[in-house]
Amino acid sequence: MSVISSRALPDTRDGFKPVLRRILFAMYQTNNFYNQKHKKSARIV
Repeated sequence: MSVISSRALPDTRDGFKPVLRRILFAMYQTNNFYNQKHKKSARIV
């Protein structure tokens, strides 16, 4: 049950769930920022 609750509840530091934090970190590593050209999400994940 602890795994389910840790995935479902947002973190208190930033309010993101673990999946969203992982996606944002992958975008940061590949230099995908808000001011760049549109890119499909399948290429990021």
